[in-house]
Amino acid sequence: MTSRRAGNELTDARERALHLLYEATIKGVPATDVLASQILEPEPLTRLIVEGVARDESRIDEMISNHLVGWTLARLSVLDKIILRIGVFELTSRSDTPKAVVMSEAVEMAKRFSTAESGRFVNGVLAAVAREL
Repeated sequence: MTSRRAGNELTDARERALHLLYEATIKGVPATDVLASQILEPEPLTRLIVEGVARDESRIDEMISNHLVGWTLARLSVLDKIILRIGVFELTSRSDTPKAVVMSEAVEMAKRFSTAESGRFVNGVLAAVAREL
């Protein structure tokens, strides 16, 4: 998979994780099964994100739900929900990555793959989670 931003392997790995988690959701199968079915070995960051989101989904969803104002998790689009899950996973589990980078990457994915309003929405939820940490 090639990103618009050539040369940014971390961005590409996050986007690949988004695609794999989306595929798992749409097919209704465990994300780890989708990960295992890949012909080419996913990047280490992609694997870390997919496995981490799958393992910690309940905890992540609870954190997201606690910061939704006037919304419920069930009302979110599939893409926004997955992007938020990735962002919360990285904020809570990847201390080696600055919070600003995690939030910026999530916002850019929301703008690129979801709706025009999704970037601001994702930024607001992740900023609230980051303040809590």
